[in-house]
Amino acid sequence: MTARTDMAPIGPGGRLPLVDAARGGALAAMIVYHFAWDLSFYDLIATEIATSRPWQIFARAIAGSFLALVGVSLVLATRGGLRPRPYLRRLALVTGAALAITAVTRIALPDDFIWFGILHCIAVSSVLGLAFLRLPVSIVIVAAALALAAPGLFAHPAFDAPAWRWLGLMTYFPRTNDYVPLLPWFGMVLAGIALARLVLARAAGASFLRWHPSGRIGRTLVWTGRRSLAVYLVHQPLLLAALYGVAAVAGPSPAAVTREFLTACERTCVATGSDTSRCQVYCACIADRLKEDGLWDSVIANRVTSSGQDALTRITRDCDGRDLP
Repeated sequence: MTARTDMAPIGPGGRLPLVDAARGGALAAMIVYHFAWDLSFYDLIATEIATSRPWQIFARAIAGSFLALVGVSLVLATRGGLRPRPYLRRLALVTGAALAITAVTRIALPDDFIWFGILHCIAVSSVLGLAFLRLPVSIVIVAAALALAAPGLFAHPAFDAPAWRWLGLMTYFPRTNDYVPLLPWFGMVLAGIALARLVLARAAGASFLRWHPSGRIGRTLVWTGRRSLAVYLVHQPLLLAALYGVAAVAGPSPAAVTREFLTACERTCVATGSDTSRCQVYCACIADRLKEDGLWDSVIANRVTSSGQDALTRITRDCDGRDLP
């Protein structure tokens, strides 16, 4: 990626190419995450993306970067004072998109619909963030730290009620496909506000602020970053539609089928009161024996014959008596 540094630092509407490129990079990372999530959703890979710790960290880093950039952009857009019309227009677009996602997922995924995801958080944070634009930076930094620490400090069963779940102070993680509550995530918006104000006050003439892309990658990131809302709304439906066709033709991967079998087996085993580690060994033993004895496909397809049922009984009895290593 090459760049020029002879451009004006901040363009119309408070646009800074460096910030647009950063937003484009965060969006590219989000597309990577959603692509992996969709592969898992269609059982095209064995990894359970939604529960994988590394992927969870990756997703949170993406959300944090987006929200920090919300704070940075809020500072840039109001350097000469708040311009109500463009601000309200952008707020209406984000709010409308958030409500549309809630409505669509409520129909498509009624048990896991998105009622307070990242767009909802951005909309609320964009309003609350206005109160911190003129406060001393030290106060903004303290507020950011408090917001980030709030779930660990103030979580209480009183906030488990549906009306308060959007705050992020509930005592359990709710069932939803995208949960980005106000706390701790508003802390990232405040961190972005503090960072932008410090940089603009102390490094206003720095060359990196005048960066402008001249290479294809840089221009693509800036272009994407300036259209982030549209790209965000479109990319996931396109990925889901494309991979649906792949899944229909290829079917689930054998590793994904094994993962689902083991998960269901271990859940049933633990529900009977058995130890988790013993259940893992027990279920792995059953899966291995089913494959060795040629019964795997019939069990997975739920087409076990009477003779196969007798063999299955022997396998479960043998595995149940197996000693733990």
